[in-house]
Amino acid sequence: QVQLVESGGGLVQAGGSLTLSCVASAITFSMYHMGWYRQAPGKERELVARITSGGNPYYVDSVKGRFTISRDSAENTVYLRMNNLKPEDTAVYYCSAKRTITAVTYWGQGTQVTVSS
Repeated sequence: QVQLVESGGGLVQAGGSLTLSCVASAITFSMYHMGWYRQAPGKERELVARITSGGNPYYVDSVKGRFTISRDSAENTVYLRMNNLKPEDTAVYYCSAKRTITAVTYWGQGTQVTVSS
């Protein structure tokens, strides 16, 4: 059974930092593009950053220069380092794993990030 387990969320003041982790199990990690999405109250889920199976990152404009996505194949883990956090970054953050070729996608349960002003 595929599982994506996120951790690392919490409450932080504006300007602070957090690192989210997502551990994947029961998948061949190297065959999946990994991503981080977020959903704020009353809003749709949106892409934050993704990293291809080959390690190429992509960021949405609102987080460029502040967030860094990385992956560790030995640990089947994808990370999201978030610096200079802003109140508008407050959301539930979800990890995703998208199979190359077939595009089958799995989701984690989410982790809450709250940034106070």
